[in-house]
Amino acid sequence: MAGLTGKLEAEIEVKSKADKFWSAIREFATIFSKASPSDYKSIQIIEGDGKVPGSIYKTTLGQGNELVKTVTERIDGVDEAKRTIIYSVIDGELLKYLKSYKGFISVIPKEDDNGSIVKWICEYEKASQDIPEPIFIKEFATKIFPKVDDYLLSA
Repeated sequence: MAGLTGKLEAEIEVKSKADKFWSAIREFATIFSKASPSDYKSIQIIEGDGKVPGSIYKTTLGQGNELVKTVTERIDGVDEAKRTIIYSVIDGELLKYLKSYKGFISVIPKEDDNGSIVKWICEYEKASQDIPEPIFIKEFATKIFPKVDDYLLSA
């Protein structure tokens, strides 16, 4: 198994206060496609309300995402007090490359309450040794959060 499992991490600074940005994460199905329509064609809640553990949603990605067109994710856990969500990819093209994917997003207020830090982590297991590290997922995440921030600040 060595070499198949990995972890990617990113910290993205945003101008929105932690509670406001956390609300956007919780309203993922509505906010993210509005904040970045070129990246998200559609986000449909398939099961649950899109917020509670067990909720499942299917995302259809926009142009430029050649490797992955759709991704179905399940919310595995939510900690409102810590502004943390845990989710897994359960279907879609990503699973051609990865046997498993678990994501963690936390929104941490900055000390002066002037904006916040979005901490993004993904733990994965590659489908085979030949698959490169899925750095494109990290690049996507680090591109999206500032767009959501801009949307929130202009709303």
